[in-house]
Amino acid sequence: QVHLVESGGGLVQPGGSLRLSCAASGRIFSINAMGWYRQAPGKQRELVATITSAGSTNYADSVKGRFTISRDAKNTVYLQTDSLKPVDTAVYYCRAVIQSSPDPRAYDYWGQGTQVTVSS
Repeated sequence: QVHLVESGGGLVQPGGSLRLSCAASGRIFSINAMGWYRQAPGKQRELVATITSAGSTNYADSVKGRFTISRDAKNTVYLQTDSLKPVDTAVYYCRAVIQSSPDPRAYDYWGQGTQVTVSS
């Protein structure tokens, strides 16, 4: 089995910053891609940022220039969020596409989510 555990959410004032982390553990052969998604109350879940195993990144237009995604060699992905706005308030979810063996089939895994609230 594979587990994703997020951390780093919280309450922050507009203009502030938070660093979210997501650690993958369990039966992992390789991680093809990792990413962050968010869901605000009454809205659909949306992509925030993704990063491939080669380090290529992709961002939603609404966060470009403010958020930075990165990953380390220990199966952890980070999301540095700067210049936060009230519209960034949401539950942030980590997603990973993981191979659990040399079999090339890979599967989606999601974390439980971490709440980010931007308010004065």
